[in-house]
Amino acid sequence: MHSILFQITSKITSLARSGYITHARKLFDEMTKRDAVAWNSMLTGYSHLGLHQEALSLFHQMRTSNTKPDHFTFTTILNACGASSSLRNGTKIHALVIVLGCQSSIPVNNSLIDMYGKCLCPFSANTVFQEMIDSNEVSWGSLLFAYTNSGQFDAAASVFKSMPKKVDVAWNIMISGLGQYGEIELCLEMFKEMRESLCEPDQWTYSALISAFTESLELVYGCMMHAVVIKTGWSSAMEANNSILSFYAKLGSLNDAVKVFESMGTLTQVSWNAIIDVFMKAGDTSEAFLSFQRMPDKNVVSWTSMITGYARNGYGEEALDFFVGMIRNCLLPDDFTFGAVLHACSSLAILGHGRMVHGCVIRHGFHAHVYIGNGLVNMYAKCGDLEGSNVAFNDIYEKDLVSFNSMLFAFGLHGKGTQALQLYEDMVASGIKPDKVTFIGLFLTCSHSGLIDKGLEFFESMRLVHGLSFNMDHVACMVDMLGRGGYVAEAKEMAVKHSKTGDVKHSSCEPLLGACSTHGEVETGTNVGETLKDLEPHKETSYYVLRSNLYCASGRWKEAEMVRKKMVDEGLKKIPGCSWIEVGNKVTAFVAGQSQPCMEELHTTLHFLELEMRHPCFIDCEN
Repeated sequence: MHSILFQITSKITSLARSGYITHARKLFDEMTKRDAVAWNSMLTGYSHLGLHQEALSLFHQMRTSNTKPDHFTFTTILNACGASSSLRNGTKIHALVIVLGCQSSIPVNNSLIDMYGKCLCPFSANTVFQEMIDSNEVSWGSLLFAYTNSGQFDAAASVFKSMPKKVDVAWNIMISGLGQYGEIELCLEMFKEMRESLCEPDQWTYSALISAFTESLELVYGCMMHAVVIKTGWSSAMEANNSILSFYAKLGSLNDAVKVFESMGTLTQVSWNAIIDVFMKAGDTSEAFLSFQRMPDKNVVSWTSMITGYARNGYGEEALDFFVGMIRNCLLPDDFTFGAVLHACSSLAILGHGRMVHGCVIRHGFHAHVYIGNGLVNMYAKCGDLEGSNVAFNDIYEKDLVSFNSMLFAFGLHGKGTQALQLYEDMVASGIKPDKVTFIGLFLTCSHSGLIDKGLEFFESMRLVHGLSFNMDHVACMVDMLGRGGYVAEAKEMAVKHSKTGDVKHSSCEPLLGACSTHGEVETGTNVGETLKDLEPHKETSYYVLRSNLYCASGRWKEAEMVRKKMVDEGLKKIPGCSWIEVGNKVTAFVAGQSQPCMEELHTTLHFLELEMRHPCFIDCEN
C-alpha cells in the first residue's frame, strides 16, 4: 500500500512539474488514501505554476480531511499567500503554525517573514524575526527583502549593516529593491560598493541591474551593463542572458534581441517566451508562431504571450483559437491569459465568445479579480451588452480607478449620460481621484448625450479643480462634442486655441472636418481639410473621402465628383466599409462591393424591413 501511494505521489509531482496540473489533480482526486506527502505534492504543483488560489482552496480541503500539515505544508502554502498578496490567509496560517507548535522551525519562520514582506508588512516580518531563537542567512535576507519591497530603504540599510555576513544575495536584494522603485543611481552606487567590498557580483546581480534598467527604460545603462556582462565572463549565464533578452524585448529592439537569443547556448522557457514577445511587439506574428512551435516545453506564459500578441496585432480570431488550444492541452489559464483573451473578444465584438470566456473565468475562480473584472466590463460594453457590463462591474469586490473608468466608458458609448454622471459622482464620493482617462470618458459621454454645458464644465474643472493638464485626446473629444452639437465655430475656436503642438492640431482637425460635413459648413471644412492633408499626408485617402462627403452633404455634387476623380487619378482607393454579425456561433463579415452567398435572401429581408419602416400602419393592421 505504501509503495502504491509513493508511486502515485511521484506521478502527481511529475505531471505538475510538466505543467499538466489538471491531470495531476484528477489523479490526486482518485486516490483512496492520501498522506501529508501527497497533499504537499499537489500544493507544491499549484504553487510552482502560480495557481495560488487553487493552492489555498486545496489547503482548506486538507484541513477538513483531518490530515495534519507539516513544515513542508506551511512553507508551500505561505509561499502561495505571499505570491498572491493574501495577508488575510497568511495571518490565519501564522496562527495555525503557533497552534500546531511549528514556530520553532527555521524554514517555516523564514517563510512567514517572506510572506509578510511580499504582503508589504515589514513590521510583522520583523516581529517574526525578533522572536526567532535561531536564524540563518535566509532569515536575514527575507527581512531585508521585507523592507526593500515596501520601499523602506533606511530600515533596509540598517538591517544590511547589521548582517553578520553580507553575502551575494543580500547585495542583490538591495540592488533589486532600489531598482523596483526606480532608484537607478542608487542601484549603480550599491553595485560599485559591492565590487569594492571584494564581493563578486554573480549572474543574479547583473540580472537585477538589467531588470531595473528595463523597467525604467534606461537604454544607455542597459547597453553598458550588457557590455559589462560580456567583459566579466557572465555572457553564458542563463539568468543574465534572459534579463538582457527581456531588456531588448521591452525596448522593442528586434535585431539586438534576436542576436542575443541566437548567441545563447542554453535556452529556457523564459528565453523562448521573451523572443516570442519580441516578435509580437514588432508585429511579426509569423516568426512568433514559428518560435512557439520550436519550443520544447510550453507553459502558461508561452500560450498567454501568443494570445496577447495576436490580440494586440488585431488577430482576434487567432487569439481565441490559441485560448481554445491552451484549454485542450490541459493548461490552466491565469489572470493575464483571461485579460488577453477578453481583449480579443472586445476587438472582435463577439458577444457569444465573450460569454463563454466569462464562464471559464467563473469556473476557474477569477471572477473576483479586479483585473479580470475590468476586462469583462470593457468586453461587454464593446459587444453592445450594457447590462452585462453593469453586472460585471457590480461583481468586482474591490473596485479601482480602472473599474470606474471602464464602466464610465460603457455608459458613454451607449449614450447613458445620466448613469455615467451618477457613476462619476459615486467614484469621487468613494475617495477615488479621477485621472486623465476619466475625463476622456466624461467628454465622450457628454458628446454622445448632447450634454454640451456639462462637458465644458468638466473641461474647466479638469485643470482648475483636479490639477490635470490637457492632451491631444482631451482637445479632440471637446472639438467632437462641440461639433456634434452644432457649435462648429466654437469647435474651431477650441481647436485653434489648443493647437500649439502638431499632435493636438491634427487630432482635433478630423472631428472638426466631420462636424463641418454634418452641418454643411463647406468653407470651414475645406480649410480644415487642407490643414489635415498637410499634417497627415499618409492619411490622404481619408482626407479626400471626408471632403467628398462634405460636398455631398451640401448638395455640391460637381465638386464631390471632382474630388473622387482626383482620388482615382492619384491611384488612391477608399478602404471598403466592413461590418460583421455573429449568428449560431459563426461570424459573417459584410464588405462593401463583395457579394454574399445569401444575397437574394438578404435583399428580400431588407425590402420587408424598409416597407415596415415606411408603412408601420400596415404591420399593425396585420397584427
